[in-house]
Amino acid sequence: MADPASYRPQTGEIPTNPGVYRFRDPHGRVIYVGKAKNLRSRLNSYFANPAGLLPKTYAMVHTASSVEWTVVGSELESLQLEYTWIKEFKPRFNVMFRDDKSYPYLAVSMAEKYPRVQVLRGDRRKGTRYFGPYTAGAIRDTMDTLLRVFPVRSCSAGVLKRAEASGRPCLLGYIDKCAAPCVGRISTEDHRALAEDFCTFMGGEAKPFVSRLEKDMAAAVAELDYERAARIRDDIVALKKVFERNAVVLAEGTDADVFALHEDELEAAVQVFHVRGGRIRGQRGWVVEKVEDTTTPDLVEHLLQQVYGEEAGLEGRLPREVLVPVEPSNAAELGPWLSGLRGARVDIRVPRRGDKAALLSTVRDNAEHALKLHKSRRAGDLTMRSQALQELQEALELPVALLRIECFDISHVQGTNVVGSMVVVEDGLPKKSDYRKFSVTGAAANDDTAAMHDVLTRRFRNYLQEQSVQADAARQPGHQAMLNAVADAAVAGTASTTVADTTTPAPRTKFAYPPNLVVVDGGKPQVNAAARALAELGIEDVYVVGLAKRLEEVWLPDSDFPVILPRASAGLYLLQRIRDEAHRFAISFHRQKRGKAMTVSALDGVPGLGESKRKALLAQFGSVKSIKTASIEELTDAKGIGPSLAAAIVRHFTDDDGAAATVPAINMTTGEILET
Repeated sequence: MADPASYRPQTGEIPTNPGVYRFRDPHGRVIYVGKAKNLRSRLNSYFANPAGLLPKTYAMVHTASSVEWTVVGSELESLQLEYTWIKEFKPRFNVMFRDDKSYPYLAVSMAEKYPRVQVLRGDRRKGTRYFGPYTAGAIRDTMDTLLRVFPVRSCSAGVLKRAEASGRPCLLGYIDKCAAPCVGRISTEDHRALAEDFCTFMGGEAKPFVSRLEKDMAAAVAELDYERAARIRDDIVALKKVFERNAVVLAEGTDADVFALHEDELEAAVQVFHVRGGRIRGQRGWVVEKVEDTTTPDLVEHLLQQVYGEEAGLEGRLPREVLVPVEPSNAAELGPWLSGLRGARVDIRVPRRGDKAALLSTVRDNAEHALKLHKSRRAGDLTMRSQALQELQEALELPVALLRIECFDISHVQGTNVVGSMVVVEDGLPKKSDYRKFSVTGAAANDDTAAMHDVLTRRFRNYLQEQSVQADAARQPGHQAMLNAVADAAVAGTASTTVADTTTPAPRTKFAYPPNLVVVDGGKPQVNAAARALAELGIEDVYVVGLAKRLEEVWLPDSDFPVILPRASAGLYLLQRIRDEAHRFAISFHRQKRGKAMTVSALDGVPGLGESKRKALLAQFGSVKSIKTASIEELTDAKGIGPSLAAAIVRHFTDDDGAAATVPAINMTTGEILET
């Protein structure tokens, strides 16, 4: 029997959303399907104390070898998806709900003269519309609530005949939960229309009915009929409570494959729900590596080609609709290709609204959770981190363990606002407190290699300076005496005695620790520039590599050929994550610097004009162009702008335009503008 601890997911990996979970055995067969309002709480209950579980549950968790889950939008959706998958997989440990009799449906018998609302189980009847399934308790509450708003007949055929014969309605007619068509309170046509409204509401069209009731409530309030308004208010609350958008079960005739993506710069998680007959019959998911410059439409195109191109005999299995998040690159060719595989028309659509769009959103949520789970397991797994560091050390033939890795990247737009970034990884985990950013100016900003050389030079020059400061502090008189006093206090058992050096300030050590490995974003030129910077400073025992983004090649200094790591290796994945983090950090700093440069105003050079007064001027005039043409009298209308400051503004723009300054004289005591 398997040990549940061997496949137990980390608590932080499990979402707290409603959903459905599946336990699988070592052969991949689903042995149990369950639903939960909170997936994290429910799944943790299986692993917290397996010895305290019921015998059947104990056997299930020890038979299983893995657990997976699907996120949905509500408890109702989880019930319906659980039902569908129990019918689909027939898990050996699901006993209660293996046949239709355990799942009640809300049914409307539209084939009868007076349509009847009732709870049905088992085989479906012709001429009857079904909604559900529901839990046994919830369906009674739902039906009772809806009959207040839609008083459709719910009595049996015998009760109906007795009411017609006696001319008196049953109890439901007296308490206004039945329109009583049996005694002529409502016509046959109007009662059928009421039943149609009931079906329309249950089919997902709730807004018209809620809007109508809200108008009736407002009219009752206007007439000061507050009792009626309160009853309508309660009806509105009841309808909103009953109605839950069903993003899992679509119309019965719906056959579709629903694809969704969640991606970052390196990878994309793909999820697909296979909907047949309006119900999800299967789910698949992948995490794929992205090639540089691959757009989302390209990714969708390749995804459809691989999913359907590798499967043979798709006639009758390929659905009528393929729902995707964005239109693929060559949708005009993909549609006929899929139609040829199916032998009938296949539509590729991007749903914008309605149930299909809601289902696509649910699939997208699952893709997002899948990518987070994938990354957290790779980055947080101690075994994976150790394997990645060891693979890198062996592939690069380094004699030292990679305890600290620093990665550098350069970011700019056509040579402007050039910046560099440094990110740090220790023991395979980011150390954000040691991240650093550099502004690159002058000749170093001319090209990427010069910028990389400048950044590396500054980083390790600072390291050497800090090492020198620490060495000088260690050589100062009293330093060794202080260390000896601390040691003597510890030996004497008075280690709590504080021995402080009050004369020597503690040095700021921003770059105190050198890395074992320097990674630069780029190929051979960037690597050689970084190695040259270290050599010029006399830095030894710090190794340099570069990761070229296009083919993910690892370059070494003065090497004519790159080191090729396997695409699926943990070492390459670690390098990619470090490079990606350095790129993200550089981009954010570049955008910040570029934003500041773009917001530099022509008003910045005016003496005495601060931030708040600049904002006041722009609020008053709307643009710098209007401020330039404004007179002193107009400028003083702005909040905080006096005559002298207004004159300085006019003088500033006049001088900037190269024209003669014709600024009137001002009485500085009274602020009066004098004649010139």
